[in-house]
Amino acid sequence: MGAASRRDFSFTAMLMLSWLSLTCFPGAASTAAECPDQSPELQPWNPGHDQNNDVHIGQGRTLLLISSATVNSIHISDGGKLVIKDHEETIVLRTRHILIDNGGELHAGSALCPYQGNFSIVLYGRADESVQADPYFGLKYIGVGRGGTLELHGQKKLSWTFLNKTLRPGGMEEGGYFFERSWGHRGVIVHVIDPKTATVIHSDRFDTYRSMKESERLVQYLNAVPEGRILSVAVNDEGSRNLDDGARKAMTKLGSKHFLRLGFRHPWSFITVKGDPSSSVEDHIDYHGHRGSAAARVFKVFRTEHGEYFNVSSSSEWVQDVEWTQWFDYDKVSHTKGGEKISDLRVAHPGKICNRPIDIQASTPDGVNLTIQVVYKKGQDYRFVCYDQGRACQSYRVRFLCGKPVRPKLTISIDTNVNSTILNLEDNVQSWKPGDTLVVASTDYSMYQAEEFLVLPCKACSSNQVRVAGKPLYLHIGEEIDGVDMRAEVGLLSRNIVVMGEVENRCYSYSNHICNFFDFDTFGGHIKFALGFKAAHLEGVELKHMGQQLVGQYPIHFHLAGDVDAKGGYDPPTYIRELSIHHTFSRCVTVHGSNGLLVKDVVGYNSLGHCFFTEDGPEERNTFDHCLGLLVKSGTLLPSDRDSKMCKTITEDSYPGYIPKPRQDCNAVSTFWMANPNNNLINCAAAGSEETGFWFIFHHVPTGPSVGMYSPGYSEHIPLGKFYNNRAHSNYRAGMIIDNGVKTTEASAKDKRPFLSIISARYSPHQDADPLKPREPAIIRHFTAYKNQDHGAWLRGGDVWLDSCRFADNGIGLTLASGGTFPYDDGSKQEIKNSLFVGESGNVGTEMMDNRIWGPGGLDHSGRTLPIGQNFPIRGIQFYDGPINIQNCTFRKFAALEGRHTSALAFRLNNAWQSCPHNNVTNIVFEDVPITSRVFFGEPGPWFNQLDMDGDKTSVFHDVDGSVSEYPGSYLTKDDNWLVRHPDCIHVPDWRGAICSGRFAQIYIQAYKTNNLRMKIIKNDFPSRPLYLEGALTRSTHYQQYQPVVTLQKGYTIHWDQTAPAELTIWLINFNKDDWIRVGLCYPQGTTFSILSDVHNRLLKQTSKTGIFTRTLQMDKVEQSFPGRSHYYWDENSGLLFLKLKAQNERERFAFCSVKGCERIRIKALIPQNSGVSDCSATAYPKFAERAVVDVPMPKKLLGAQLKTKDHFLEVKMESCKQRFFHLTSDLAYIEVDGNKYPSTEDGIQMVVIDGSQGHVLSYTNFRNTILQGIPWQLFQHVAAIPDNSIVLVVSKGRYTSRGPWTRVLENLGAEKILRLKETMAFVGFKGSFRPTWVTLDTEDYKAKIFQVVPIPVVRKKQL
Repeated sequence: MGAASRRDFSFTAMLMLSWLSLTCFPGAASTAAECPDQSPELQPWNPGHDQNNDVHIGQGRTLLLISSATVNSIHISDGGKLVIKDHEETIVLRTRHILIDNGGELHAGSALCPYQGNFSIVLYGRADESVQADPYFGLKYIGVGRGGTLELHGQKKLSWTFLNKTLRPGGMEEGGYFFERSWGHRGVIVHVIDPKTATVIHSDRFDTYRSMKESERLVQYLNAVPEGRILSVAVNDEGSRNLDDGARKAMTKLGSKHFLRLGFRHPWSFITVKGDPSSSVEDHIDYHGHRGSAAARVFKVFRTEHGEYFNVSSSSEWVQDVEWTQWFDYDKVSHTKGGEKISDLRVAHPGKICNRPIDIQASTPDGVNLTIQVVYKKGQDYRFVCYDQGRACQSYRVRFLCGKPVRPKLTISIDTNVNSTILNLEDNVQSWKPGDTLVVASTDYSMYQAEEFLVLPCKACSSNQVRVAGKPLYLHIGEEIDGVDMRAEVGLLSRNIVVMGEVENRCYSYSNHICNFFDFDTFGGHIKFALGFKAAHLEGVELKHMGQQLVGQYPIHFHLAGDVDAKGGYDPPTYIRELSIHHTFSRCVTVHGSNGLLVKDVVGYNSLGHCFFTEDGPEERNTFDHCLGLLVKSGTLLPSDRDSKMCKTITEDSYPGYIPKPRQDCNAVSTFWMANPNNNLINCAAAGSEETGFWFIFHHVPTGPSVGMYSPGYSEHIPLGKFYNNRAHSNYRAGMIIDNGVKTTEASAKDKRPFLSIISARYSPHQDADPLKPREPAIIRHFTAYKNQDHGAWLRGGDVWLDSCRFADNGIGLTLASGGTFPYDDGSKQEIKNSLFVGESGNVGTEMMDNRIWGPGGLDHSGRTLPIGQNFPIRGIQFYDGPINIQNCTFRKFAALEGRHTSALAFRLNNAWQSCPHNNVTNIVFEDVPITSRVFFGEPGPWFNQLDMDGDKTSVFHDVDGSVSEYPGSYLTKDDNWLVRHPDCIHVPDWRGAICSGRFAQIYIQAYKTNNLRMKIIKNDFPSRPLYLEGALTRSTHYQQYQPVVTLQKGYTIHWDQTAPAELTIWLINFNKDDWIRVGLCYPQGTTFSILSDVHNRLLKQTSKTGIFTRTLQMDKVEQSFPGRSHYYWDENSGLLFLKLKAQNERERFAFCSVKGCERIRIKALIPQNSGVSDCSATAYPKFAERAVVDVPMPKKLLGAQLKTKDHFLEVKMESCKQRFFHLTSDLAYIEVDGNKYPSTEDGIQMVVIDGSQGHVLSYTNFRNTILQGIPWQLFQHVAAIPDNSIVLVVSKGRYTSRGPWTRVLENLGAEKILRLKETMAFVGFKGSFRPTWVTLDTEDYKAKIFQVVPIPVVRKKQL
């Protein structure tokens, strides 16, 4: 979004408008071109300085303010006009307030004649003064009432642009020279520098340690350097051994005082101007031994022929890096005299504690620091005592700071920007002048890395460069990295027209709790436009110290102004543009009950509360174009503005007894807060908020004074305006959120939360905001989100579609959600296509001393800032609810570490809700993503907790073309979900998942008048693999809902951990016509039933009965159902009620329910009193067990040229089983690798060895039982000869020897110790230096089977 092209467009449009005015309105030319202060009827006005002067300009008076003034107030009305004289003298107008109404006008410049001088309006006064506040405008304001005109037009300056070259901490790469060497560059290093241009002319190295000839060559080199040149000379490593007297004297002649006595490995640095020994600076360290750091550092500032300063610096060092050991527990009472011996700890922990620690730390087991005193130190013998507040420590832990071997380091630098920095920018910035203030946005996770700079003169700068004072403290990216534009925004804060509030130097209390949260005065000025104003156009204006921590008092506030564009009769339409709004106390721009406003090229920086804010819900058709907001902090006004501390403290607006839940009720401060979707955001940047960048929030009904302006639910259904080419970064919660609403009722005993607290809401855009009309997708195009700590984007709703977006370095790139039970808008979907996700980019951030989230990256293990915690599972997209479609997306640089489960695709953590089996992916591309990091289903541990919530257990998605799993048409599911799995599913241990085939749907089981039942559901072909579900709803509801994904055309039984519910409804979800399952529900003996079926239309809230179920005494009749009449079978002996659940109606593609509504079966049971637990599994099986059958064959794996990446999966299938046919038995065993079968022919074991790098089979060997008995040397020798990094497959056949020394081979290949093998065995092992996740052993009495994949190449994950 190049600013130059935008300005060209704006300029062209302006020319067109001017031409039209000249054509249509002859005579308008002179008026349009006239500067307002040149009007002949103006009377010069110089009111002087009188704080008691209340000025009224009316009755047609037209005044020209020609000099600075101080008054009490100004009221312009009744045709009065105040114009500001545009001349070189700065004009400052101080007043408590300015009121403009009833035909009054205030002008400074015009759209065609921008104001060129410097003009400031300073609004003064305290909130606690005895001054009568205006009932509408309040205090300290510019108020534009009915009939009022405010025209402020400052100089045309570029509002903001992008950094076009990366700015590094210290700014060293912004011009100059940098030279650094360590080992391998020994000797005396000389740089010759031209003082006129600050450039290095020549450099050379002289190894005066190795050769005397090098010493002679050094003298010749120094003699040849012309006088006047700058010499930077330093020693790296060692340079004294063969340094002769001639060289020492030559250096002394140049001005050195220490080179004569340079010793072995002494650090030495020297800078001089040849021919001027007095200019010399020198440092020398007399270094002994090989421990500790030592540095000789010098610098000197010079001036170029153009008068610009540059700094030459040199550093010759020995560097000893240090690191802390691990903590060692010490549970003895610390001695107070002799002390603890470190030598004792070395014995207990060999190789882990250095001989001479630099420092010792101690703490309690829970991290409280203790005091350590070293009481004895001689050589390697150290003794220490630990004290806890003066007493000997009872139980503590200790660690040691150890030095690494020292290394040499030489650094030479030329900084051409002495305490200044050159910014290289995207656009022409010649409108930025010396004295202007800029802000450079953070490009890391913390928004507080934004930095302000003052523009300096720069003769040598090009049109897209500026020189600024000072050096950056942080890394600011100025380039595209890994395909994502991460360039820092650079905004202009200075303008020649200034409106500012005059403030005190510290906080004072004018509102409850204010000074609990802020230590500065927050009572600034404000500008307010009321309904019926005549004209309002602000451009080129700076607003500083504006806004108040009072509702309605904002820097710029359009208050209930209605339509402010052509629709409202405004010509030209109202706009604010090219404004710099910074250091404000309540928002930046507020649009309240106003429509059609243009907010363009506005910078909002360092504000409290939502920055660009739409307030009540009815605000529509407003356009935010090329606006920048950054450093947006929490405020006190609304619950959504507040941080956690404020949320807990400010409870006056709640009902007594309210217990705040900050992350639910508050914690939502955002850069762009959109209370109505029908607004346009184009080319905007949300570059740092305490919570969120862009937040679309929903008011079910309008709030505040806008009550009644639309019907309930309108804002949840209105289509999204244009959202194009926006970006969000450096936000805590998310770059963007579409979700939630605000509470539109006052606090009450029923709901104690404050008015406008954050609540739940769902977005479902439809044509004309009518849910009965066609859906109209919300389209988000070219959105970029990077370095947001939690989410790049969280988007919940009906049809929300993203196209051509970029996500990088977010904790979670994107979550698409519909509804935890039902999609709010059934038939809709969420979709992302043609987009890029980067896990850990080349933007590594800035390491800070106190940075708690700095740690190793996944691919190269180098240090980088991390989003949340070192072990947080970074994810590209997480599935949640559904249906979700991911198409044509690329995932780049997602790599898990041992201890950090990074993955490209994953699932919502700790999820109780449904997982739609129609979630799908197509044409996915992976770049620098190990195949082991493509997907992760989770495992118990940090962040995942116990992974025992219902949604965690039922996660699934459809890999349409196999671009994720290499199995086209497969479904990926959690590895232990046997409602979905079948015997031929392929296990993927690295993903904790399985690749399956089949046809799937969901059933929702609603149990009424209870909410704490645990349900157990069993698929009849795997009775030993039940799935336990706790229910998705909270314990406070009157019913509970269970939402398993099921395989169609299968039988199931359902059991409970208490008495079965008396009322039950089963919903058929994602069933197509004629799809069915058979269920047996457990009830106590003596139960009687009333069962019917119906169709429920959730949108219209209408229900139609469709049939009844009658009892049959024959199980087979359950299969025979007719329209309106079905059968149930009550097997009282087992306690199972059998039903066949069959869909009767067609279903649209993405709908959960049929075209007629949701098909349901409703059961009412009359249960005998005091019935026990309804768990019939013991009587149900094996009676109703079914043979496991694969109804949909597994797809063939992609191989060879069909694969898109070098790493891939190797398919491994192994079986060992005993088959019985009447009285005959036979044994079957085989190993199959990528479709190549290796049958086993003899009793014993079969072994296949595979190269772990390429996946090629290296050997195939059988070992008979006779070899396995006793000491199996032949087997041992064979395994010893297997190359490292080999996959080893082993399967048993027949009556093999299951015990004995040979089993150590399995242990050495990764099996658990102390094996107990059964009659059949299959094993996937690995020979190498580590144990991969996928090492697997299956041993059973009758059948051992492993179908799984192994990643090729086999690579060890790096440790966290």
